[in-house]
Amino acid sequence: MPLDPRTLYQQALDAQGFVPDAAQALAVDALQVCFEALTRGESTQGVYLWGPVGRGKTWLMDQFHRCLQVAARRQHFHHFMAWVHQRLFQLNGTADPLQALARELAGQIRVLCFDELFVSDIGDAIILGRLFQVLFDQGVVIVATSNQPPHQLYRDGFNRERFLPAIAAIERHMRVLAVAGEQDHRLHPGAVRQRYWVAEPGQPGALQAVFQQLSPTDAGTDQPLQVGSRQVRVVRRSAQAIWCRFADLCEQPLAAMEFMALCDRFAAILVDGIPALGGTQRAGRIARGTEDGARRVEAGDRELPTLAPKDDSVRRFIALVDECYDRRVALYLEAEVPLEALYTQGYLAFPYQRTLSRLREMQLQRFA
Repeated sequence: MPLDPRTLYQQALDAQGFVPDAAQALAVDALQVCFEALTRGESTQGVYLWGPVGRGKTWLMDQFHRCLQVAARRQHFHHFMAWVHQRLFQLNGTADPLQALARELAGQIRVLCFDELFVSDIGDAIILGRLFQVLFDQGVVIVATSNQPPHQLYRDGFNRERFLPAIAAIERHMRVLAVAGEQDHRLHPGAVRQRYWVAEPGQPGALQAVFQQLSPTDAGTDQPLQVGSRQVRVVRRSAQAIWCRFADLCEQPLAAMEFMALCDRFAAILVDGIPALGGTQRAGRIARGTEDGARRVEAGDRELPTLAPKDDSVRRFIALVDECYDRRVALYLEAEVPLEALYTQGYLAFPYQRTLSRLREMQLQRFA
């Protein structure tokens, strides 16, 4: 018998120990309406679920995607934008590449589900300013999750007026719902599995033993790893795991595509030498490294953000954690400070809250 979002949610409440949540129940109702319309072949609004971290937005969207009987694609937003940039490059010379991309996608799928919509790069913002509208025009139904309501997306971004058409299209074509219950469901009790250590001066680090446990029959190598067009220096790497210094992984100009490639290749990623990442904000340039499109667009005469000294590397760290979390790649970290003190102030304080929640969940056995 075909499943539907409402049935799966009720099963989770009855048999899987889920805690009732009124905000989740409203989201399920909206997803059920969308699902039923798609099943009947009718036109329908998409659904935009937003709210604080840990409220079950991704799980709800995944259950919706699991039920679909029409062609659909489910991607993390970083993956979706990486695909968009790649296709636009390949369509260079086409009269209207965004229109061509939208027609191509509409020919392949009826529904696009993407997780963690968060826009911080001007290149992405300008593309999305029109892409959402042309996708809706082609009949693609979008279901998305985000930590922000549509009107707050790219709120302090450069040339934000270029992104406003995307916000208008979302509000017109998607039902916007807050999933903002009182509980962070990621913090429900579970068996602890340590994946974060605080380094003790003068004492051996924890990751040597972790690497040996992950690669018991493979001594590995300390030779640099070629990832795309870049070489990444390693402490050690085997077929199962890669162990890097923070400076070599997050303080180098790596992009999200490189982190995707690492997660494609390794079941576990180990990072040590992580310093305290926050700090006093200062005037600066656009943070680079996780969105290649940023360097191709002029920022205009808008005021640049004030950045903490390590915010460039923090953006890469956020992208790494997101990729490992989405792909269920084990991430082992050793830092100079406790997890709660890793990033306490700076320009990226809001997006980092999602990262902190995910790192907390990664310390539980159920994440494996």
